[in-house]
Amino acid sequence: MSMPALAPLVPLVPPAPLLQASSGDDLVLFDRHPDHYRHWRLAFDGPVATLTMDVDENGGLRPGYALKLNSYDLGVDIELHDALQRIRFEHPEIRSVIIASARDRVFCSGANIFMLGKSSHAWKVNFCKFTNETRNGIEDSSRHSGLKFIAACSGTTAGGGYELALACDEIVLVDDRSSAVSLPEVPLLGVLPGTGGLTRMTDKRHVRRDHADIFCLTTEGVRGQRACDWKLVDAVVKPARFAEHVQARAHALAMQSDRPDGIATGIALVPLSRTIRADGYDYETVSVTLDRAARRATLTVRAPDAAPPADLDGIVAAGARWWPLKMARELDDAILMLRTNHLDIGIWVLRTEGDAAHVLAADATLDAHAGHWFVRETVGMLRRTLARLDVSSRSLIALIEPGSCFAGTLLELALAADRSYMLDATDAAPTDADAIGRPAPRLSLHAANFGRYPMSNGLPRLVARFYGEADPIDAARARIGTPIDAREAEALGLVTMAPDDIDWDDEIRLALEERASLSPDALTGLEANLRFGPRETMETRIFGRLSAWQNWIFNRPNAVGEYGALKVFGTGNKARFDRDRV
Repeated sequence: MSMPALAPLVPLVPPAPLLQASSGDDLVLFDRHPDHYRHWRLAFDGPVATLTMDVDENGGLRPGYALKLNSYDLGVDIELHDALQRIRFEHPEIRSVIIASARDRVFCSGANIFMLGKSSHAWKVNFCKFTNETRNGIEDSSRHSGLKFIAACSGTTAGGGYELALACDEIVLVDDRSSAVSLPEVPLLGVLPGTGGLTRMTDKRHVRRDHADIFCLTTEGVRGQRACDWKLVDAVVKPARFAEHVQARAHALAMQSDRPDGIATGIALVPLSRTIRADGYDYETVSVTLDRAARRATLTVRAPDAAPPADLDGIVAAGARWWPLKMARELDDAILMLRTNHLDIGIWVLRTEGDAAHVLAADATLDAHAGHWFVRETVGMLRRTLARLDVSSRSLIALIEPGSCFAGTLLELALAADRSYMLDATDAAPTDADAIGRPAPRLSLHAANFGRYPMSNGLPRLVARFYGEADPIDAARARIGTPIDAREAEALGLVTMAPDDIDWDDEIRLALEERASLSPDALTGLEANLRFGPRETMETRIFGRLSAWQNWIFNRPNAVGEYGALKVFGTGNKARFDRDRV
């Protein structure tokens, strides 16, 4: 059987160096400030903020591509993440956000294809994961903080641009006979919509399967009334009424919000205090130490030096230096720095230091003032940071030792770990070096561990740990307020193992060395399957598809081979596919 003739091949330009994280002065940093944005503009008008995308074509995070047609790269999304944080904390009067475009006839054309074509596999996957988390954060704020979002799609809305719109509460598309929404990744690039597009269409917007099938294989997308009929958008509006309609919907959404009125004063997000060392990073409440030879990082989170302020005036006066918020911001930054800049550091050892009573005092304050907007936003920041830890493709090992303070909020770190080891020092001799001046470690449960910080699957980590079984959950709940030693923690199922001081060093060494010897790919799949248990939500489906389907597709020659669709886009060549279904 003869093969059809192939079209002549246009000589390919030699590929530019892969975009990938590097070390030293070239670290990817995640802190931004509106004064220095290159891609977004923020404006405020009463209860409505407008976040306008105006991407600087020459402002890519790495050289070698132009960000045309409001396409984006990691740098654009880092600014978006920062802008959302500013709205949450610095502008409590804002109740709804319009996401708009400054470009004529273009809302957003999605992730920059040439950036993706030049990127290493790891860069592509980490980029997709961060954009997923940012969009999940939009939905998290809508669900928990009363901050509503409307996408004003005033032009072409393609790929990741439509996925950004999908994260909003409402999507309004201009009805100008040319503007359309589309997810063209499959026919154009041979990959999947990478920031949750497929999942949000089905799980969130309930787009019918056959309509979604046509939509995702149509490069030109869907426009006008059909887009509305198929539930791809909420409204299509003629250009003459478009701006008026968007404003009206933004104010209607604002009326649904319980965010404070214009009297409330925002909290300035002061720059993080971060020192970069050759072997890690130091913040005020978090430290990261890298052991490159062992491919391991140790993250240590410190309790406050004293009980944080308990009254609202003291909390608001502390602002961004209030321990729960400061710790959440620093831990979040450390996670992002490690995940992006140190791909070969596959094991994260989680430690805590300080007085557990101070952590529990902070938790009591979070409960006492849970209705205050600033406290609620701080809890949201903690929730999203812990969720970012859950979906990081690193092995998480918690070590509970003398001097630890795994209590309340900080106990969530141990509950997030793949394994937790607690030193049984109850029989330690007074002369034991590990015991001198330091009591045996204790865990302290708090009501926060039973619901304040749900995972991506919607379950508290403690409930997910026991698959919702009532007896072990009730046994743990009964110990709230009572310090728990190693033997009881092991009996309650709160830790994996409780070696004594004789076996501790060998047990930990063997566990870490064994983990480091295994396939990182297999561990990523194993951890992602085990962490979320039997319950699925839109969020877990998004990350599961990213970890498995998209990760696999990004490795396949049909996408990234010499003549894969992603590689040849824009070169004049037609993709050449391996036609076997795998």
